[in-house]
Amino acid sequence: MRAEDLALDRLLQVDPRGGRLELFGNRALLLDAVALGLLRKQLLDLLGLEGARCALTQLGYAQGWRTAKALEHGFPWASKRDWQLAGARLHTLEGLVRVETPDHTGPGPEPFAHAVWRDSYEAEQHLVHVGRSDVPVCWTLTGFAAGYMSYVHGREVYCVEERCAATGAESCAMVGRPAEEWEPARLAELEAIYRRSALEASLAAAARALSEVEARLATRAKLLGGEQGEGVCPETGLVSRSEAMRRVIDVARRVAKVDTTVLVTGESGVGKERIARLVHDESPRARGAFVAVNCGALDEALLGSELFGHARGSFTGATADREGLFEAADKGTIFLDEIGEVSPSMQVKLLRVLQEREVRRIGESKSRRVDVRVIAATNRDLTADVAAGRFREDLLYRLRVVEIRIPPLRERPDDVLDLARLALASSAERMKLEVTGFTCAAANRLLAYPWPGNVRELQNAVEHALVLSSGGRIDERDLPAQLLAGPTAQAKPAAVVPPTAPATPATSLEEVEKRHILTTLESVGGNREKAAELLGIGAATLYRRLKKWSDEGAL
Repeated sequence: MRAEDLALDRLLQVDPRGGRLELFGNRALLLDAVALGLLRKQLLDLLGLEGARCALTQLGYAQGWRTAKALEHGFPWASKRDWQLAGARLHTLEGLVRVETPDHTGPGPEPFAHAVWRDSYEAEQHLVHVGRSDVPVCWTLTGFAAGYMSYVHGREVYCVEERCAATGAESCAMVGRPAEEWEPARLAELEAIYRRSALEASLAAAARALSEVEARLATRAKLLGGEQGEGVCPETGLVSRSEAMRRVIDVARRVAKVDTTVLVTGESGVGKERIARLVHDESPRARGAFVAVNCGALDEALLGSELFGHARGSFTGATADREGLFEAADKGTIFLDEIGEVSPSMQVKLLRVLQEREVRRIGESKSRRVDVRVIAATNRDLTADVAAGRFREDLLYRLRVVEIRIPPLRERPDDVLDLARLALASSAERMKLEVTGFTCAAANRLLAYPWPGNVRELQNAVEHALVLSSGGRIDERDLPAQLLAGPTAQAKPAAVVPPTAPATPATSLEEVEKRHILTTLESVGGNREKAAELLGIGAATLYRRLKKWSDEGAL
């Protein structure tokens, strides 16, 4: 019998009762290629590139060895060569790859074994689930060839993939040699792959990484007082001790189930992107991408290119076609932060995308369909901007199908200490510092402060205090100067109690905010970027507030 005479109807036996398939006497399984691709992705994530390569190569080697043994006496081979070639024929019949044995035309003697592989399922699935690779990835196929030939020839044969379709090549190519014919350095590399040492090393590294993660989680739990508490949502990490924030999270979760456009509003630093991510993560689009773009940080030309993409040659510097962020977010969610800062002409383009669900790259005449959920966010009063002619009314209606307003931190003081503890745990873990909490005096200062920069300012203040802290807990002397300017709160742990008889006339919150911002700006010599960083707000937000006070003659 010759290798080319092999056919599935002679190799595959099917039990008519179902539940069992046999391939030349051995039990076989039919597995979906995509499922195997997902397994490959999981192995890469768990073991890393070398560990996954080792595991899959050894799997292929074991399969090749068993296949060669099963075929040895299962058929009356015309020659040993036909038995050797039967492995390649079987791979083709099983749909794993189409094997071609090209004529040797290169310099030197013909290799011990060589083949061209076309339509490799491994290369295909790697491209689908992982993307283009820098190295060949047909590891089970290579391992199978090595295991099969090692049994047939009665000596160790190692195979390598010289080129791979997953790297961009037209096809894959394999070469095999007996162990003794490989260069010593190359042989050592191959032995590490085909033997257990590399896999064991990868598993040991994974175990060490897991231990480190567990240690970090234990430290974090200690910083949070042993548990995150009823004010912290365990799934999202969002703080919602206050009733106002609980309502926000409840609305976000209900909106997530319905594929509609959402507008998230609130002052700078309140956590609008966190709520947008919650909506995405608990929606049917959670498997898709979450693409965030700060519309206020880009000028109109650059924003248009980022959102919609461009064709090569459409403007100076456009050296290649590029997809925009709307296309990148297809089947997922795009988050348009600071939507109130976009120009009138960009508003028109965004309105078209929302209406038609299609985008047109700069420099192209054709439109491309996109399946994307839009979540926008702003700290501006868009209704007032519509009245003033700065924002399109029809775009506002399109964006505000559902509005989620996040209250500022001053309106939910119950959340302050939980947020501070979370910020402390995160910063202490990152900086590897042993700080376990706040003193009562420091906690009162945190509760008494109005937090004009909201959660972002609180996080920066906690990090500032952590760096300066010299003890096991943060004391009030470690806090930033602006927190120490006012009186200490006389409050119960979760809320600030205002004085019953103020000694001075009440000051408006805006005036307190203005004084705080100007004091911070003065402390850094007028450097607005540095001041914005210390305040925990965006530079654009700081510019707008200073301009507003200047236009009103308040500076």
